[in-house]
Amino acid sequence: TLFIPKYSNPTGAAATKEQLENIIKVCKERGSILVFDAAYAPFIRSENVPKSIFECEGAREVAIEVNSFSKYAGFTGVRLGWTVIPSSLKFSDGTPVRQDFNRVMTTAFNGASNIVQSGGMACLDDAGLAEIDILIDYYLENAKILKETMESIGYTVHGGTDAPYVFVELPESMGGSWDAFSTILEKTQVVTIPGAGFGPGGEGFLRLSAFAPRDSVIEACKRLKAELA
Repeated sequence: TLFIPKYSNPTGAAATKEQLENIIKVCKERGSILVFDAAYAPFIRSENVPKSIFECEGAREVAIEVNSFSKYAGFTGVRLGWTVIPSSLKFSDGTPVRQDFNRVMTTAFNGASNIVQSGGMACLDDAGLAEIDILIDYYLENAKILKETMESIGYTVHGGTDAPYVFVELPESMGGSWDAFSTILEKTQVVTIPGAGFGPGGEGFLRLSAFAPRDSVIEACKRLKAELA
């Protein structure tokens, strides 16, 4: 089984259709099942970046897609999600994968509570979907402000277009992501996230999050410009 996490967090990156179709090809060659995390799908705006793995040719024969309301509608603590398993996805002996998945889920999980289900249904009616669109546009505008601020200071920045996170490359003079975090906190009282906190590959980066009120984002950018420019 091949798991494809959403590197949207922390890097703000999103896989292109060409990249995903290459992964699908490899899975077919190896007989692997691809598990694709689409949690940040509603933030995607680029035309060549699929919101679902099933937009890619051949995905229904190799892929499972998981998603949730966590990023769509702020359900992070509530926990309500879904899994898509096509009927055409089968094991090598021809047995449908969803048959085994259903057996595991009905044995190990009693389902979401009625209250949580009602919240999910409210998200999917016309008013709920409209509010989700407004909220996501709001956070993407925050990400744009953060990205443009760091670029104006002279930093190389990743993300901020198809995800609510901005990943900032740090100059060696900052002394690493934890040192940069401490310096920025002490000088500006702005909280960032050290890239090293996400693993060794994140060293030398800072993650900035768009999940904040607009006034706070604007004030943070003002302080960052004053101290880092």
